[in-house]
Amino acid sequence: MRRTVHRHLGKVVAGTAIAVAGTAVMVAVTLPGTAGADESGGTGKAAGSAQQAADGPGAAPGVVQQAPAEGEKGKGRDPLTDDETKRVEQIAVNQQLLNSSENVEGHRGPQRLDVELADPETSELDNPNAPRRADVTFYDYKDDTVVTKTVNLDTGKVEQTGTQHGVQPPASHDENVEAAQLLLADPLGAGLKADYKDATGNELTSPDQLLLTAMVYKATPGRQSGDLDQCGEHRCVRLFPKVKNGPWIDARDFVIDLSARKVGKLTG
Repeated sequence: MRRTVHRHLGKVVAGTAIAVAGTAVMVAVTLPGTAGADESGGTGKAAGSAQQAADGPGAAPGVVQQAPAEGEKGKGRDPLTDDETKRVEQIAVNQQLLNSSENVEGHRGPQRLDVELADPETSELDNPNAPRRADVTFYDYKDDTVVTKTVNLDTGKVEQTGTQHGVQPPASHDENVEAAQLLLADPLGAGLKADYKDATGNELTSPDQLLLTAMVYKATPGRQSGDLDQCGEHRCVRLFPKVKNGPWIDARDFVIDLSARKVGKLTG
């Protein structure tokens, strides 16, 4: 049985092929070629999926907790363990950062984007006992700033802090979910809801009903009018929602400004 969604948002994203095996629907799709930087200022960087494990929240409101015990530790260039990742994040979010920043939902504390094993320093390249460090990246929605902290896992101290404006790393899962929530709550989300009902027969009421992929959107100066011109300085994304066990829904014309918590539509 084939089902194509086309009445409300246009059609299923070009290049989609649907093959049915039992109750499973497998979708092959080509996205970035029609939704990247060449068409409307997108960065071409895909990020996030509801199939991935949810990122932890940027920082829960309340008092900064003491850094947890070291727990399981990796060695050398081994990937960060779960214990190391949690420890790094808690060390990085000190009281000052917690009080002065906001996450994607507007709550106190920065939005965590990523935690990665840091490259060793040049002088440590041949040292098998060099300390393990991690770079943790946050987005501060209070002033649209990317904050990166380097944490030494051996000493438990922050060795370096960097801030950048106008830089837009790939969006996290939590940001994709918030973007979908904003689109569903906006009148511009009516077509997405209608297409979902066409595909499933059910009402779309929550981002949890979708698999979400997003691309950070950065406006080309002078190309878009109104609030979308701020995208790039603001944190903006374009969503590529997919019906679970079903087709992708074409929502490429919509841009969600997570900083301003507004939804806009691309023109031209």
